[in-house]
Amino acid sequence: MAESTLTRPTSSRAGARRRELWRNIEGYLFASPFVIGFVWFALGPFAASLYLAFTQYEMRAELPAFIGIQNFQDMAADADLRRSLVNTVYYTVAHVPGTLILAFFIALLLNQKVKGMPLYRTMFFVPSVVAGVATAILWLFLLDTNWGLINTIFTMIGGETFRVPWLTSTRWAMPSLILMSFWRLGAPMIIFLAALQGVPEHLYEAADIDGAGRWAKIRHVTIPQLTPTIFLLTVLNIIGSFQVFTDAFIITEGGPAGATLVYLLHLYRQAFRSFHMGYGAAMGWFLFMIVLILTMIQLWLSRRWVYYEAAMPGQKVGGA
Repeated sequence: MAESTLTRPTSSRAGARRRELWRNIEGYLFASPFVIGFVWFALGPFAASLYLAFTQYEMRAELPAFIGIQNFQDMAADADLRRSLVNTVYYTVAHVPGTLILAFFIALLLNQKVKGMPLYRTMFFVPSVVAGVATAILWLFLLDTNWGLINTIFTMIGGETFRVPWLTSTRWAMPSLILMSFWRLGAPMIIFLAALQGVPEHLYEAADIDGAGRWAKIRHVTIPQLTPTIFLLTVLNIIGSFQVFTDAFIITEGGPAGATLVYLLHLYRQAFRSFHMGYGAAMGWFLFMIVLILTMIQLWLSRRWVYYEAAMPGQKVGGA
């Protein structure tokens, strides 16, 4: 009798351990497709690119040959790389504030309570989900110098003197790509719209009591409340701007005369046209370091201007 009493709790604990083991195995099995995909398609290539950055690899029969930091030294003497970096910075400086300002004011308009607002929001958001290649081809038709729709309208208004060489002039080519980039502001617009709807109404009511006008409320209530959203979108848009590729590749192929040769397009040419895979990997890591440094600087600066109404324990509210 005593033996059966002792055996029962022991077998019960063993059964509980077996059930827990099987639950863990089931969890690992369900998670395995993601883990395998992450290791095979993300972590593996990430580690391989780091190794290739220190090798000479022409992507042919020979194996990668370790050459140390030679690829990074060659980058310092690459005139096309310097031009592509300058062009990318030019694109970023114009694209990021332009996108944020336009998305913010469109979100303000779409935050009004008027009839048919869901339709208007959908109209502004749809272009952002269109494939990049399709959008680039559409704008190629719009901006063609001779028969593009925009130049056709301009010449109807002011004659040939109003014809703009959008994609064939070194002066207008990069502004054309920047203009095209504003077509895809649906995502930041939606984020701004969600943030606007989260601004407490009592702040606007207090501003009304103080006699604040519409622009005063935007400046002193709306924008301070949206600083976390502005910070997030600034970081994401800077990262995305340094990765611009499709428009320059499809429409101008880096021309005319290198005016739209952006960084990723130059990387693509080195790695997949000239088959300098080691050099291309080094360029990729150099871009990674640039983006990382810029992000860290923005995180440091955010303490001075990003306002959090409800701070977490140990976190400062408002400026540092």
